[in-house]
Amino acid sequence: MEDEINGAVPCSSLAVDSILRVGTAGAIWGLCMGPYDARKQGLSGVAHASFVANAVGKFGFQYGLVAGIYMITRCGIQRYRRQNDWVNGLVAGALAGAAFAARTRSWTQVIGMAGLVSVFSAAADYSRTS
Repeated sequence: MEDEINGAVPCSSLAVDSILRVGTAGAIWGLCMGPYDARKQGLSGVAHASFVANAVGKFGFQYGLVAGIYMITRCGIQRYRRQNDWVNGLVAGALAGAAFAARTRSWTQVIGMAGLVSVFSAAADYSRTS
């Protein structure tokens, strides 16, 4: 059934859906971590609220962006190869992991995160298709 749905739904729609879902989860994570980090830094009042709002936006945007990159890459590779297997998740996971770690500007972290996300994505796709 999933193959029928993915074949009929445009990649852009799948990407927007992923961005909204995972971006919302990231915003919720920012809403949970923001107050903790603000208290740790000794912020209060308007500075505290501003810090929390920035954390919500930062996490929501970052998680949504990574989810969008992953889904559009996975879907595009799947359509190009005309196969729904673990290779799509492997490549898409590597690209999304590299994008997530790119702001660190450390090649070691970029390569490590690309490899980690790639392996988990491929394993998830392998278990789903097997």
